[in-house]
Amino acid sequence: MTIDKVTTVSEQVRGGASRCFLPSWLDAQPIWGMALQLYEVRSNRNWGIGDFCDLMTACDIAAEAGADFVGLNPLHALFMADPDRCSPFSPSSRRFLNPIYIAVDEVEGYVPSDAVSAKTRNLRETDIVDYREVAALKMAVLRRIWTDRAETQSPKSREAFRLYCEENGEPLRLHALFEALSMEMASRGFASGWLQWPQEYRHPETGAVDDYARDHADEIDFHCWLQWLCEEQLAQAAGIARRAGMRVGLYLDFAVGEAPDGSATWTDQNAYVIGKSVGAPPDWFSAYGQDWGLTPLSPHVLAETGCAAFAASIEASMRHAGAVRIDHAMALQRLFFIPEGRPPAEGEYVDFPFEQLMRTLANLSHERRTIVIGEDLGVVPPGFRDKMEEWNVLSYRIAYFEKKDRDFIRPKDYPPLSIACLSTHDLPPLRAWWRGDDIRLRQGIGAIDEQMAHDQARERAIERTAIMEALRDAGAASDDEIALFARSIENPEADLPLAFWAAMHRFLALTPSHLTAVRLADLTGEDRPTNVPGTVESYPNWRFKAPVPLEDLSRSDLFRTITEAVSQTRPRHA
Repeated sequence: MTIDKVTTVSEQVRGGASRCFLPSWLDAQPIWGMALQLYEVRSNRNWGIGDFCDLMTACDIAAEAGADFVGLNPLHALFMADPDRCSPFSPSSRRFLNPIYIAVDEVEGYVPSDAVSAKTRNLRETDIVDYREVAALKMAVLRRIWTDRAETQSPKSREAFRLYCEENGEPLRLHALFEALSMEMASRGFASGWLQWPQEYRHPETGAVDDYARDHADEIDFHCWLQWLCEEQLAQAAGIARRAGMRVGLYLDFAVGEAPDGSATWTDQNAYVIGKSVGAPPDWFSAYGQDWGLTPLSPHVLAETGCAAFAASIEASMRHAGAVRIDHAMALQRLFFIPEGRPPAEGEYVDFPFEQLMRTLANLSHERRTIVIGEDLGVVPPGFRDKMEEWNVLSYRIAYFEKKDRDFIRPKDYPPLSIACLSTHDLPPLRAWWRGDDIRLRQGIGAIDEQMAHDQARERAIERTAIMEALRDAGAASDDEIALFARSIENPEADLPLAFWAAMHRFLALTPSHLTAVRLADLTGEDRPTNVPGTVESYPNWRFKAPVPLEDLSRSDLFRTITEAVSQTRPRHA
């Protein structure tokens, strides 16, 4: 097991803090921010996908509107050799970043050309991200810059890159080696993931891998350089967010696991339970259960190594973040293991070293001054939320789900130690939810039958009326506005009045929740869901671009209406 660098991180976090970091001012000054999927950002300069330069611009726009953070999808490394494996929640490695987000036109040594400009213009004009074409173009231009670096790279940049490689050591080299091999294997007709490579390449410590590394040193250095570019540009975005006045800055997402055939599992095979997948047992939401296709860390190895692998990964996410959201936070206590090739019904829960993981998390959060949010949706073990509260981990509260019987709970009943939002990437944006588009979509792709769709549509009609009562009781809308909104209940397909968008987000802002997140999807009036769980081919998950480019965002009536409602309720303090 390769733990030289990781062990150092682990040693730093033994003992110490008993609760996660939380700024003292949050009790009296709740904040809000904008949540987005970086790839979905549309701009007049990007290359067909949102990038780190777009993130810098988004931070400026959000800060100007009064936001204290910008929330993002996981930025973990995926598979550059197979760009269509685009789910940010199925990473190759949580310790490294996705080079597809590099703003190539901001890289030292980039020289514009008519041919590249024509290609980027075409890629910008599509409504969905063409990951394969975007990756091919970016990699081609980045390789050209790398090849010419002797003439174009400044001594300062060369030294910064050298120091980055030195500081990140063997873990960086092994990830870069995996990336290089993955590209090589894909070019030979094999899969991008190591489980389907020839046997002699399925472990980093074989003669064949040693020979490849020796003969392709420059290619490995190239992939190290891509990681350095990611780190540099993400750090720059974090700095811009803080300088713009944001008190939290970037809020990054941390996936619950890693792909079974990616860099992390290849590099440190002893640290993972190879042959097991994680998911959820059958329940009311999914009659057959769920298999997320992710390989879990070994709870036994975590306990024996002081949670070394977890520490290295979460520290990487905290490095530039003022807040980190842990996807499926229940994994800190237990995970549902599914044997390879078997249905979820044959899985079982496996306990994890909760106290050690929480101590690691708490210490790193203080070291990095990072707020920790735990996504605690789905099947939550008894007492789990109480434990999270004891450790200062914010709960995740979705307004659509916060109900008592058929009534939406009022803002005053939300817990302070939480983040409140209308929806997430797995749920429909407000406009689609109101109209019931998500129900029709699930029926259209065969996820639910006609009777289920009918029942859910009837329930949604009840919810539309219930939300009006909640808005009235909370003081989020006036009686005159409620009367106006009632017309939308009678005709949900009609355009929603701007005052309704304001009232819904004011409702969130009125909660005592420390954080409130406003989705870019709602700020732009999007009606397509980001991701439809359980679909692969039947829906273009993780691909839709925002309908409004960054350059026009702050001039949009909808953007101004929502952000003014939230910022007036939650003003930013100096």
